[in-house]
Amino acid sequence: MTIMKMEETAVVWTMLQSDLRPIQDVLSDFNSKFPRSRYLPVCSSLSMLLQDPMILRSTDRLIAFAIMHQCYSSVKPSLNPFISEMINAACNEQAEKYERAFLLHLFQWNSFNNAKEILKLSAVDYIKTFDPKTDDFPELGELQREYGNKADGPSSHMFADYAIKKLLHDPDVPRGCDPNSPEFDVQPGGNTKIGSGDRNEAVCGILGSLTMGGLAPRWIRPCPPRFPVHQSELLWIDPDNKHELVWDDKMCADTSRGATVRDLLVKGLKVTLSPTEQEDITTALANDPKLVYHCGITPRKLPQLVERNPQIAVEIITKLINSPEIVDYFTALVSMEMSLHSMEVVNRLTTAVELPKEFIRMFITNCISSCENAKQDKYMQNRLVRLVCVFLQSLIRNNIIDVKDLFIEVQAFCIDFSRVREAAGLFRLLKTLE
Repeated sequence: MTIMKMEETAVVWTMLQSDLRPIQDVLSDFNSKFPRSRYLPVCSSLSMLLQDPMILRSTDRLIAFAIMHQCYSSVKPSLNPFISEMINAACNEQAEKYERAFLLHLFQWNSFNNAKEILKLSAVDYIKTFDPKTDDFPELGELQREYGNKADGPSSHMFADYAIKKLLHDPDVPRGCDPNSPEFDVQPGGNTKIGSGDRNEAVCGILGSLTMGGLAPRWIRPCPPRFPVHQSELLWIDPDNKHELVWDDKMCADTSRGATVRDLLVKGLKVTLSPTEQEDITTALANDPKLVYHCGITPRKLPQLVERNPQIAVEIITKLINSPEIVDYFTALVSMEMSLHSMEVVNRLTTAVELPKEFIRMFITNCISSCENAKQDKYMQNRLVRLVCVFLQSLIRNNIIDVKDLFIEVQAFCIDFSRVREAAGLFRLLKTLE
């Protein structure tokens, strides 16, 4: 898989050839044409071209280094994935001085702190105006300590150092020689050089064909041996392919189980059902108790059913008493706003099934809290107090609750609302049970 797309290759090469434009204009052009997500592939390609000083011209190399630095100028230098290569180039004594100085200006190193002015120049003008007497170059260790030593860059695996490089030297040109020298031109009657041809076309071809991978040694591992089969293990037996057709008895069967009940309950969440409709639901649940699991009444919908059809709510909860989700339905009852219907449902449930004591205690506590919080409307508060007192008297007389568990809380409630006749009657009932 190539690093850069073909259309990106042409754009990058055009920018590298812009040696007469100010470098900052080239960088602005680069930022406008490449999103941040493409910085790494483009810089990786440029890094590979910069490995060999003979591939790019001097001005091309300066622009390439400027792009690699600009892409990661918003982060710390140590986070730039190409900082190691740029540091090595800046300390390479075999490289041109103007190239090393250019990199140090990008780093803002000591006296090399004129990056803004330099970037206003074109690559050609920078080389022309460079003072060749400059020799105040730092050691490799100094830059590594300052900008973070990333060693030789991250390796993908342990064989990375032994991989064949992606760029090979021209075998017709000795190391250290200028490949453009007339000495290496094709002589009359001689064979064409391997590296002959149009330079721009060759570099564009390299850019378009560079890949992330290399020719690294294969990491060969033998296949693990099969684990021996123990005598106690089961062996896989391949069944035969003789299949017989089996008739599906459920095909075309009535799948609308409880559809009528579901429709009535959906209606019951909004309005009060007629006695006939309530009777239909009660009869259906009595004939098929498991129908309650398909009726669509969830804990979230239970408060609506309690307020409009409390009798049906009692039937639903009674059928769900052994369900693992019954705790969620009890929680919904405790959490809903206290009303005559909610107390009616709980009162009927106490006589129909055995309710958890913790649920009854929490419900009574919620009722008392509702009475205490209804301070703004005295009429409504007195009405709620009468309902709670009658409800508590019913629970006490039917031995549903143990008065000792709630004696202090109920006694305080009776004293707070002693002006209400029912509260005074409940207080007297508590005194007779002491």
